[in-house]
Amino acid sequence: MKKISLTSWIFVAMATGIALGIAAPDIAKTLGPISSVFLRLIKSIIAPLVFATLVYGIAGTGSAKTMGRIGLKSIIYFEVVTTIALFLGLAAVNLVKPGVGVNLPQGAADVTGGNKVTLMGMLEHTFPTSIIDAMAKGEVLQIVIFAFIFGTACATIGAKAKPVVEFCESLSDVMFEYTKYIMYFAPFGVGAAIAVTIGTKGVGVLFNLGQLILTLFASLIIFVVLVLGAVVLIFRIPVRRFIQAVKDPYILAFSTASSEAAFPQALENMERFGVPKHIVSFVLPTGYSFNLDGTTLYLSLASVFVAQAAGVEMSFGQQLIMMLTLMLTSKGVAAVPRASMVVLSGTLASFGLPLEGVALLLGVDTIMDMARTSVNLLGNCLATAAVARWEGVELPTGDLEPKAEEAQQAVA
Repeated sequence: MKKISLTSWIFVAMATGIALGIAAPDIAKTLGPISSVFLRLIKSIIAPLVFATLVYGIAGTGSAKTMGRIGLKSIIYFEVVTTIALFLGLAAVNLVKPGVGVNLPQGAADVTGGNKVTLMGMLEHTFPTSIIDAMAKGEVLQIVIFAFIFGTACATIGAKAKPVVEFCESLSDVMFEYTKYIMYFAPFGVGAAIAVTIGTKGVGVLFNLGQLILTLFASLIIFVVLVLGAVVLIFRIPVRRFIQAVKDPYILAFSTASSEAAFPQALENMERFGVPKHIVSFVLPTGYSFNLDGTTLYLSLASVFVAQAAGVEMSFGQQLIMMLTLMLTSKGVAAVPRASMVVLSGTLASFGLPLEGVALLLGVDTIMDMARTSVNLLGNCLATAAVARWEGVELPTGDLEPKAEEAQQAVA
C-alpha cells in the first residue's frame, strides 16, 4: 500500500467520487464537510508559507536592487503572457461561437452579490492596513506586498535582521513539513468534492454546455502547447525535468480546482527543479495574483459567450475595449472573493450585457475551474523557471531527484 503514490490515490479518489455521485447522490451530498475541511486546512498553510518564504528569499539575496530587477522582469513576463491568453480566448469564442442559440434564463439574480471590480478599487485593495488582517482573510496579494517591503528592509539593514531572517527560514521549513501531513488527507478531500458536485447537480453537469467546455479546454491546450511551449524554447527550459517537477502539483490543482491546494508543493518542487529560492519565493506567489493565464483566457471567452447567448452583436473594436477592461481588472483577481465571477459580472455590467449570463455559467463553472486553475498553476511554475533563466541561472537537465522520504521508501 505504501508503494502507491499520492497522485495515484488522488486519481482513485476522483473515480470513486464520480461513481458515488452517480450511484448514490443522496449519500454523496452529505460529504461536503470532508472537502471543506481539506480546503480549510490548505488555506491555513498559505499565509505563513508565503510570508516566510518571501521574506527569507528576498533577505537572502542581500540586495534590494536584485529583487527590484527580478520584480520588473516578472511583471513584463506576466503582462505579455496574460495578454496573449486574453486574445486567444477572444479568437476561440469568435471562431466556434458556442453562445449562439443559447437562451438565457430570465430574472436571475446577480450571483456575485452586487460586488463590482474597478481598477482603482483593486489597486487600493492591494495594500494591507494590517498584515494580521491580511493573513486572517487569506489576502495573498496583500501578504506579498507586505512581505516584499519587509524582506527588502531586512536585506537593507543586514546583520541586525539576521534573527528575523533565520526565523522565517525555520518557519518555511516547518510549513513544508506541515504541508506533507495535510496532503495525506488530499484523496479524501478530492473524492468528497467530486462526489458532492455530481450528487448535487447530477451526471448532466459533465455534459451541459459541452460546446463551451470543449472550446475552453481546446483553447487552453493550444495555449499550453503554442504559448507556454514557445516560452520553454525561448528560455531553454529542460522539458523532461520540468514535467517531473510540475506533474503532481498540476494534478492536485486540476482535481481540487484550487491553486492554493497546489501552492506548497509547487513551491517546493520548483526549488528542487533548480530555481533559486529567492526567485521562486517571489515569482510564484506574485504570479498567483498577476499571472492567471487560464483565468484570463476564460474571462475573454466567457464574456463574449454571454454576448452571443444574449444575441448582442459586438464589433471587433468593442471586443478589444472589453479585452482591455478584462486585462486591467483581472490583475489581482485572486484577492477578490469569487474572483472570476466577480470580474466577469463587473465587465458584463460595464458593457450592458445581461448578468443572467453569470448564472448560466455557474452551472458548469466547477468543470471549467478545474481546467483554468491547473493552467494557472502550470503557467506560474513556468514563469519561475523563465525568470530564473532570464537572470542567467543554469537549470539542471537531468531527472528530478526524489525527495528524501521518497528515496527512503524506494530503498525499503
